Amino acid sequence: MKVEQLKALIRQVPDFPKPGILFYDITTLLKNAEGLRTAIEALADHGRAARPDVVVGIEARGFIFAPAVAYALGAGFVPVRKPHKLPAATERIEYALEYGTDSLEIHRDAIAPGARVLIVDDVLATGGTAQAVARLVEKLGGNVVGIGFVIELSFLGGRSKLAAYPVYSLLQYEQ
Repeated sequence: MKVEQLKALIRQVPDFPKPGILFYDITTLLKNAEGLRTAIEALADHGRAARPDVVVGIEARGFIFAPAVAYALGAGFVPVRKPHKLPAATERIEYALEYGTDSLEIHRDAIAPGARVLIVDDVLATGGTAQAVARLVEKLGGNVVGIGFVIELSFLGGRSKLAAYPVYSLLQYEQ
């Protein structure tokens, strides 16, 4: 299967989670073995040249792709989670949402100083979450060598918040 064919596996759900929003549902891609394999291999292929030491996955759907990409690249996997979900000492970052703020945490010992870090998530929308994770990685001394997504909602302009990093997405939606 070619990457371009993955769009046919993504269900579009109008008015979810609220009226006027068109939701791009990856669960229909995930249940298709060939589609899932294609997405993971394509993400790994893009990240290979960066030679990451670890792949960071963002809760929750980044946890689906990032460990598989890490495995394919022979790298470690590091989860970034919502507050109070990690058992050891954590570093936290708060970031702005459209209405309000949110927080994410990482174990303080998860990223070695100088480590090459690839960040992987399912969707690039406004870019705020990925930007926060990149800052969190850098706060721990890691070097963000790339940020990869399955889907990019180009019309939301999230890539502009990530201009300091190599960013790639497998599929782009203009609206």
